[in-house]
Amino acid sequence: MIQKSEKKQENRNASIVLGVTIFIMGGCGLAYEYTFSKISSDVLGNSTQQWAIIIGVMMFFMGIGSDLQKRFNDDGLADKLVFVEVLLGLLGGFGALIMLYTYGHSPENFAIIQYGLIGSVGMIIGFEIPLIARINQAYTKDLGINLGSILKMDYIGSLCGALLWIFFLPRYFTLIESAFVLGIATLITAAFTAFYFRSLIHATFKLWIFIISGLIALILGYTQAKDWTLFAEQYLYADRIILSETTKFQHIILTESSRGEVFCYINGHLQFNSFTEHIYHENLVHPAMAIAPRRNKVLILGGGDGLAMREVLKYKDVEEVTLVDIDPEMTRLAKENQYFAPLNEYSLSDSRVKYVENGALVEGEVEDIYEVDQSDRFVRTTGKTATVTVLNIDAVNYVEQVPGYFDVIILDFPDPNSPELAKLYSERFYQHMKGKLNPQGIFVQQSTSPYHAKETFLCIGRTIEKSGLVAVPYHDNVPAFGEWGWWIGGRDDFYQRDAISDKMEAIDRIFVKTRYITPALIKASTEWGKDVLATTYNDTTTISSPKAFEYYLDAWKSAM
Repeated sequence: MIQKSEKKQENRNASIVLGVTIFIMGGCGLAYEYTFSKISSDVLGNSTQQWAIIIGVMMFFMGIGSDLQKRFNDDGLADKLVFVEVLLGLLGGFGALIMLYTYGHSPENFAIIQYGLIGSVGMIIGFEIPLIARINQAYTKDLGINLGSILKMDYIGSLCGALLWIFFLPRYFTLIESAFVLGIATLITAAFTAFYFRSLIHATFKLWIFIISGLIALILGYTQAKDWTLFAEQYLYADRIILSETTKFQHIILTESSRGEVFCYINGHLQFNSFTEHIYHENLVHPAMAIAPRRNKVLILGGGDGLAMREVLKYKDVEEVTLVDIDPEMTRLAKENQYFAPLNEYSLSDSRVKYVENGALVEGEVEDIYEVDQSDRFVRTTGKTATVTVLNIDAVNYVEQVPGYFDVIILDFPDPNSPELAKLYSERFYQHMKGKLNPQGIFVQQSTSPYHAKETFLCIGRTIEKSGLVAVPYHDNVPAFGEWGWWIGGRDDFYQRDAISDKMEAIDRIFVKTRYITPALIKASTEWGKDVLATTYNDTTTISSPKAFEYYLDAWKSAM
């Protein structure tokens, strides 16, 4: 009776160990695929497509792996389990770095490596789930209980892996470091499995050599991750990388040319060139500031680099500026980084700056985290200081939930190159943004290239006007980007479109110092060639139908 009870406890313990094993493997396996998806999105763009295809490919190969395991007999099942666990850890740990290096060094082979890694990881996950169930048969005779417990732990592990990848790992590790951390966790699990089931292991010495060698390789990879990442990324850029930082929201790269030009890239897309960014930002800010009847309160949505803020703070009559950018790391770099801060003329350190960090904003829960009263060297030469408030929250949440009205609203978002960004160009967003605009207020929207992405540009304008606003298009050549466009306007219950055009053409003076823009250039910017803005489309962007993104994707595919 005692022996039977001990045997029952041993079986229960073995089943628990196998359950914990599949829990960790399930979590790490899904996190590996997320990492591959993120790398693919960063280098190829179109994040929704990348994630959907990659998860689909993973599931397909899981099916192949599940079918493949039936071709192996029951001899040495524990050896096979430990072997594939180690293999999973190595592929998952080094896979992200291999993908990054391949894209920079040999982009024509990227798809082969990309889907080879995704398929291999999926196949291993699919292989090991029934393999563990087969091993567990010796300890849990009931088929329903066996499969139920194994699949349950795999699904729970997948959820925990997703939460870990989203909320925990980015706080402490870069994306490449996270992959190595997951790989180390996988190898430790493999070592524990090999030790616990050592009586079932046949090739003990070879397996332990494989485990220890793999663990050493992954630990080395983790310690060298930053240097190896920089080495791999350098192939993606013509100029020397001087900063590489992955935040919760984006991957930021700064490069510097031999002439001293600094280029900023977010998720692989050029954001500005230090030699010519003033052309873009002066076009973005000064026409709106020039035609606005009042400029006391200004709202900047996006623009976390502080460059639009630099231009706004030139005006004497600006009393309050609110900057809303989702990424606190970007605004921190804009304030502190040796390349960003001088370029934006310390605009995020200028005068009295309040930083509000609230990622889950709802009305009534906004708190000032800290407030800094800067020294006189940051006070503008006008002798008057403006209150600058920086909120690191989603612009959608801000316009929907925070009360207040503004005389000028400047929308400095990245192009709508993903469905996530397209929501910032949607009817719903503009309707809420209209609610933040004083009756006589003026807004301006950066709107991508009217030459390379004409239908995107026009779709943005149609969406703005359908949302209860009027808007006039204008354009200029920005050397880093080529032909670029903006929409400027106001509320349709106060302005007519012709009134905005007349205001633009009537500008005869800019009341602050500029490096590039003049009244004559502003007037010329509203002129367009014959039929340049002609189109047969009349659709707009909504939350459920991100047309601006679809047009953008088609445009840049055609341009390649």
